[in-house]
Amino acid sequence: MKTNESGTLQSSVRDFILIKKACKGNNDAFKTLVMLYEKRVRILGCGFFRNSADTDDFVQDVFIKVYTNLKSFRFQSQFSTWLMSIAYNTALNTVNRRKEYLPLIEGTDIFDTDYGPEENTVRKALAEAIREAVKELPHNFAVCLDLYFFYDFPYNEVAVITGLPVNTVKSHIFRAKKLLKKKLEPIIQP
Repeated sequence: MKTNESGTLQSSVRDFILIKKACKGNNDAFKTLVMLYEKRVRILGCGFFRNSADTDDFVQDVFIKVYTNLKSFRFQSQFSTWLMSIAYNTALNTVNRRKEYLPLIEGTDIFDTDYGPEENTVRKALAEAIREAVKELPHNFAVCLDLYFFYDFPYNEVAVITGLPVNTVKSHIFRAKKLLKKKLEPIIQP
């Protein structure tokens, strides 16, 4: 669900006001920014860290970096893009490039519980097959796919967050979908 232009404009104005206040020492404004974006940062952290203690430390580290660098934010991109770029790079540095990233789909239920037991069993099996297929993707493919589909970032923002060129992001997502389709075709075909 991509945000519409009006929603993006409203959040940009809101973020601008909060950032300006926070830069002038208003701690409540910064607390509001943290409340608005903590869940997003935490979800990214869950993809890199396998326990809540490390994820909590990561979230705290990210917001400390955001707080100390907030005056350097130049409003040339969305605040969420800048923040997630800091979060992504912090996570990479923290895990020391050990490739411990677990795609968001790992902890996501992609079936509806309103179906009957047989349908739920089929959907759970499909969800598990998708999780396994995503785990087999190259690291950069999985990260780009996650940021695009589960975080709803457009290509250009995924590029800023990952530090990859936009065309590389598009290519990674295209190739990831192609690999997933090939891997899942035997399962999905009737």
